[in-house]
Amino acid sequence: MKIKEINVWKADLELTRPYTIAFKTVSAVENVLVELVAENGLTGIGAGNPSKEVTGEAFATTWQAVQPENLDWLVGRDLREVKQLCEELTERLPHNPAARAAVDIALHDLFCKYLEVPLVTYLGQKLTALPTSITIGIKNVAETLEEAEEYVGRGFTHLKVKTGQSVEEDVERLVKLREVYGNRIFIRIDANQGYSAAELEEFCARSAKLDLELIEQPLQANIIDELRGLPASIKDLVAADESLLSPADAFKLASPPRACGIFNIKLMKCGGVHAATKIGTVAQLAGIDLMWGCNDESIVSITAALHAAFSFSNTKYIDLDGSLDLAKDVVSGGFLIENGLMRPNGKAGLGVERLKELA
Repeated sequence: MKIKEINVWKADLELTRPYTIAFKTVSAVENVLVELVAENGLTGIGAGNPSKEVTGEAFATTWQAVQPENLDWLVGRDLREVKQLCEELTERLPHNPAARAAVDIALHDLFCKYLEVPLVTYLGQKLTALPTSITIGIKNVAETLEEAEEYVGRGFTHLKVKTGQSVEEDVERLVKLREVYGNRIFIRIDANQGYSAAELEEFCARSAKLDLELIEQPLQANIIDELRGLPASIKDLVAADESLLSPADAFKLASPPRACGIFNIKLMKCGGVHAATKIGTVAQLAGIDLMWGCNDESIVSITAALHAAFSFSNTKYIDLDGSLDLAKDVVSGGFLIENGLMRPNGKAGLGVERLKELA
């Protein structure tokens, strides 16, 4: 089965509410969408949303990279070579992980539709459902509690709280959350590189009784040796995010003495499903747990991440709330969610349906 045609378009997706993290405030996100058409009329869809602060990839370069003239080498290629095509994609677009992710996801969606199986079945399903966390940005105590009340009222039991601007204020917010909700909720935090090593140790000491699930990327991404030097009790809680952009990074983080206890895999950082499964395999061999995260993204790429996550038995956490923050999307379907519990919808490929025509 050969690829016949490539279509691309942009989608400007507004958020239901702006949010603040350690280094920026976000109110809307730009996505690129890639559609691959097979010779029998089957279509596969992929989406990409770059994060310049993390990977250095700007939206303009993502958009340029997915133009049909840059992907014409795919036309006429056999879809059954999906792994080889993903390897070639990495060679051709080495500096555009979000662009690679969009094409990679479209390839996997189309190939699994051709096989008439869900993507997770092709990858090898290990899990059926997990609760996603939902994210609260950097806010004051009152705003944090107000947003938490909304999410708990909607059935979510896992809250991810953005921190990293002030240890004092971060701990105060978390203490209040635990006071209000007790053990009814799970709390994880994401410092987005906002702490120094000393601040991290202070934070951990002051939050020791709050029963936090994990601490995402507390230190700057490039100071892995400082992570290695932390006490094991802290390292085991650390989820590498901005430090983990590729399978090579995974190998470096896992090498003794390992720098963290958790890998946070994002398709937009590593370039799609193919690279993500390589990272997951490194983690599995090293005894490292997996967390699967996202940017603010379309259902398309969120669903791809969910399928990949459920193909690993060491996946312990998912943070795939990116499409839940959107006021609108370009597709429907993909996954089922009830009280925060996510599962694929069981349809072939990604199981998504496009809502609007190509722009």
